[in-house]
Amino acid sequence: MNKTFPRFWYISFLPHNTLQRLYVPFKPPTIQTTSLATIKDSQTTSLTEPPISYSKLLSLCVASKSLTLGLGLHAHLIKFGFFGDPSLRNHLVTMYSKCCRFGYARKLVDESSEPDVVSWSSLVSGYVQNGFVEEALLVFNEMCLLGVKCNEFTFPSVLKACSMKMDLNMGRKVHGMAVVMGFESDGFVANTLVVMYAKCGLLDDSRKLFGGIVGRNVVSWNALFSCYVQSELCGEAVNLFKEMVSSGIRPNEFSISIILNACAGLQDGSLGRTVHGLMLKMGLDLDQFSANALVDTYSKAGEIENGVAVFQEIACPDVVSWNAVIAGCVLHDRNDWALMLFDEMKSSGTCPNMFTLSSALKACAAMGFKELGRQLHSSLIKMDSDSDLFAAVGLIDMYSKCEMMNDARRAYDSMPKKDVIAWNALITGYSQCGDDLEAVSLFSKMYNKDIDFNQTTLSTVLKSVANFQAIKVCKQIHTISIKSGIYSDYYVINSLLDAYGKCNHINEASKIFEERSWEDLVAYTSMITAYSQYGDGEEALKLYLQMQDADIKPDSFICSSLLNACANLSAYEQGKQLHVHAIKFGFMCDIFASNSLVNMYAKCGSIEDADRAFSDIPNRGIVSWSAMIGGYAQHGHGKEALQLFNQMLRDGVPPNHITLVSVLCACNHAGLVNEGKRYFEKMEEMFGIKPTQEHYACMIDLLGRSGKLNEAVELVDSIPFEADGSVWGALLGAARIHKNIELGQKAAEKLFDLEPEKSGTHVLLANIYASAGMWENVAKVRKLMKDSKIKKEPGMSWIEIKDKVYTFIVGDRRHSRTDEIYDKLDQLGDLLSKAGYSPIVEIDIHNVKRSEKEKLLYHHSEKLAVAFGLITTPPGAPIRYLQDAGLYENQQEAVRREEVLGGLDQIVKIWVKTISRAKGLNEQLVQEANAKIFTSGSYRLGDLDISQESVLQNVDGQTVHSLNGCRVTDQVLRLVPNIQVVRKIFDR
Repeated sequence: MNKTFPRFWYISFLPHNTLQRLYVPFKPPTIQTTSLATIKDSQTTSLTEPPISYSKLLSLCVASKSLTLGLGLHAHLIKFGFFGDPSLRNHLVTMYSKCCRFGYARKLVDESSEPDVVSWSSLVSGYVQNGFVEEALLVFNEMCLLGVKCNEFTFPSVLKACSMKMDLNMGRKVHGMAVVMGFESDGFVANTLVVMYAKCGLLDDSRKLFGGIVGRNVVSWNALFSCYVQSELCGEAVNLFKEMVSSGIRPNEFSISIILNACAGLQDGSLGRTVHGLMLKMGLDLDQFSANALVDTYSKAGEIENGVAVFQEIACPDVVSWNAVIAGCVLHDRNDWALMLFDEMKSSGTCPNMFTLSSALKACAAMGFKELGRQLHSSLIKMDSDSDLFAAVGLIDMYSKCEMMNDARRAYDSMPKKDVIAWNALITGYSQCGDDLEAVSLFSKMYNKDIDFNQTTLSTVLKSVANFQAIKVCKQIHTISIKSGIYSDYYVINSLLDAYGKCNHINEASKIFEERSWEDLVAYTSMITAYSQYGDGEEALKLYLQMQDADIKPDSFICSSLLNACANLSAYEQGKQLHVHAIKFGFMCDIFASNSLVNMYAKCGSIEDADRAFSDIPNRGIVSWSAMIGGYAQHGHGKEALQLFNQMLRDGVPPNHITLVSVLCACNHAGLVNEGKRYFEKMEEMFGIKPTQEHYACMIDLLGRSGKLNEAVELVDSIPFEADGSVWGALLGAARIHKNIELGQKAAEKLFDLEPEKSGTHVLLANIYASAGMWENVAKVRKLMKDSKIKKEPGMSWIEIKDKVYTFIVGDRRHSRTDEIYDKLDQLGDLLSKAGYSPIVEIDIHNVKRSEKEKLLYHHSEKLAVAFGLITTPPGAPIRYLQDAGLYENQQEAVRREEVLGGLDQIVKIWVKTISRAKGLNEQLVQEANAKIFTSGSYRLGDLDISQESVLQNVDGQTVHSLNGCRVTDQVLRLVPNIQVVRKIFDR
C-alpha cells in the first residue's frame, strides 16, 4: 500500500508530526514461557477450524486490556494456522488498539488481503478511546481513500474524535457522509451527532437534531443532558430531565448521575433531595457514579451532613468519592472536617491525587496550618507534580494565606510554566499580606513582559493601589483597562471606584459611578464609603436615598459608613434613623455597624446612647473599647474614660495607638498630668506601642495646658522624628493660653514652614500679640496673610429647626426674625451683666475700644444661632446647633477658640473642631479649654471642684447643647440665676 498518497480535504487541519505516530516500529512479542490453562485446552481442539474459545478469550483480553494473554493467543493462532480467519484478525486488531499497541494493530490491518471495515473501525475506535484524536482522523481519511465504506460503528468513533478536538468543520463533513450513506437515523450515530454539535458550541443545532430523532430513548436524552451540563447550562438540563420523565421515559442510573451533576452545578440541595427521592422511589441502585454525584451535590449545596451521610453508605469509596466530600467541606468553610476526612482517607488506604491535595491545601490555607501545608507540599513533590499548574497555584495560595511569602515566591519560581492564574495568585498573596508595593511591581513586570492579564489581575492590583493611595498608578491602570477592553467588567469598575475613592479623587469616582450600566450594592458601598471618609457626609446620605429608590437592600458595610458620615456631620436625627434601619435589617449583630453606632452617638453628643450601644455589643474588640473611651474623653469625662480603659485591660483586651491617644486626652481633661506622663513614658514598655505624632501632640498639650511649658519644649526637642503640625500646633496653643510670646513665635515659624497655607497659625499668633497689646505685630501678621493670599473665612453656625437648616455669621441681620433674635441677645446680656460677668476681650485681634469688642462678641454667629433656637422652640426642648470655628485647622490638631454659648457663653470657654475646612480631623485631639472664667472675681476651671455631669440650661428652661462644653460647678453656676445642672452634653 502506498504510504505517500497526497493529503486530502481535512488532513490540512493536522500537524505533520502526528503522522509519525501512526506507524510505530513493530517488535515481535515476547511470549511468556508459562502457558495458560486455557491455551492448553485449545491445543486439543481440531486444527481445521478455529475453536470458539479463541474468540471469547480475545474478547476477554479486549475487555480487560490483557496484552500479555493477547500476545500468547496471537502466537497460538499463528502456530496452529488459524491466523487467516478474518473474525479472529479483527479481534486482534481491536485488542491491540485498546491496549495502545497501534503498530501491531496497523500491521494486521495492512496485511489483510482485502480492506475490512471492522478492522479499520476498530483501529479508529482505539485511537479515539486512548485520546489520539488526530491520528484517528488520519486513519479515517486513509480508510475513505481506500474505498472502505463506513458503517454505524465507524461514524460514532469519528464524530467523537471531532467532539474531542472541537473540529466543527470536520464534524459537519462527517455528518454529510452519514446522511449520504443513510446512517443519520441510526440511534448511535444520531446521539453522537447531538453530542458533537453541543461540544462545538452549537446547542441550538444539537437540540434540532435531537428533536429529529425518531424513537428517542434514554440514551438520547442522556446525551443531551450531558451536553447541557458540560456547557454549564444546568438549569436547562434539569428542565430537559423533567420533560423526559413527563414523556414516560424511565431514567437510568446514568440519567440520575448526570442530573445530580446539574444539581451540584446549581448548588441546589432541595433539587438534589428530589432526585435522590426519585431514585429511591424507582428502586435504582446507588451505584458508584450516582453515589459520587449525590455526595458532590449535597456538598456543593452546603448540606455537608447529608453529603457525609451518603458518603458513609458507599461500601468502597474511591478517590472520586473522597474528593467530592472533602472539596464540599472546603467550599463551605468546614475546613476542620475536610482535614479530618483527608486523614481518614489516608488511613483507609486510598491514595490521594492532585485534586485531593489541592483541597487539603485550601483547608490548610484557611486555617493557617503551616506545618501541615509543608507536609502536603512534600507529598506533591513525591508525586512529581511540577507540571500540574493547579497544584502549584494551590501551594502559592496556601503559603500566601499563611503569610509565608518567601515560600510562596519559591513555589512560584519553581513552576516551569506560569499562566495568568499563577501570576494572580502571587499578586493576591502580596496584596493580602500588606506588601502592596511588591504586588504593583509584580504587575508591572507582568505587563512589560506582555503576559496576558484578566479582570482578576486588575482588581487585585487596584486594591493594593487603593491601600497606599497611588493615584498616578490608579490612573495608569484605568487607562490599561480601557485599552485592553476589560474596563466594562463588573469587578474592575467597582475596584476603580474603590481606588479613586480611597485616593480622595471623588470626582473621578463619581464619574465612573454615573457611567456604569447597572445598579449594584458594591458600587454604592464604594461611593458612600468614599464620601463618608473624605468629609462629604451629605452626599453619602443623598446616595443612600438614591439607593433606596433603586430598591437595593443595604448591608452592614453601608450602614457603618453612613453612621460614620452622620458622626462627622453631627447629624444626630439622621443617625437615629440609621439606627432604626440597622435594627430593621438585622445589622446590630455586625461588629462594624455596632462600633460605628457607638462612635456616632458619642460624636453627636449623646454619651448615654453611646454607652447603651456599647453595652449591647456582645463581643467587644479594641475598636469598640476605643470608640467608647474616645467618646468619654471627647466629652470631658476624663475619669470615666480612664476607668473604662482599666476595665478593658482587666478584660484582657490590649490597647492600640488610637486607644492611647484617647487615654492621654482623658488625662488632659481630668487634669491628671502625672498619670498622663506615666502612660506616655511607659506605653512602649507596657503595651509595645511606640509614641506617634498624635501621642506627642497630646502630651505636649497636656504639659502646656498645665503650665509646664519648659517640659513641653523639652519633649518637642526629644522627639526622635521630625515633628509635624500637630505637635507645633499644640505648643502654639499652650503659648497662647499662657501668653508666652517667644514660644508662640517659635512655634508659629515652624508652622509657617510646615503648613504655609493654614490661616489658623496666623490667627493664633495674632491673638498672642493682641493679648500683649502688641498691635504693630498684629498688623504685621495681617499684612503677611494678605501678601500670602491667606484668608480666614468667617466662622459660621448652623441650627436645624423643623427639618430646615439656618445659617448665621457674625453680626448677621439677614434673617426675617432678626429683631427678635437681637432682643433675646440683649435679654441674655442683661442677665449676665447683673451676674457680674464681663467677656474675654484680651485676645481679640481688633484694635478697637473694649465696648466695640464686647459688641462683636455678643453678636457672634453661635450666639445668634442659639438665640434663634430659643425663640423658635418650645420651653424645655433641647437646642442642637453646629458651629464652624475655622480658627486653626490642621489634619492632626484640634481647633481652639473662645466661643459664646447663648447668654451663658462668656462663662464657659469651649474648644471646637473645624468641620468645613479641616477634613479628616483627628477626633482624638479635640480638647476642652481650661482657661479663666471672668465674673466679678477671677476663677480657673482647674481651681474648682469640677462636676462630672454638667451642661448649661438657660433661663427659659431649655437645655442648650453646644460644642464640647466645659464642665462647671455649682460655685460658678450660682453666678447666673436659674441655671440648672443636667447630664447631657452635645458635641459636634
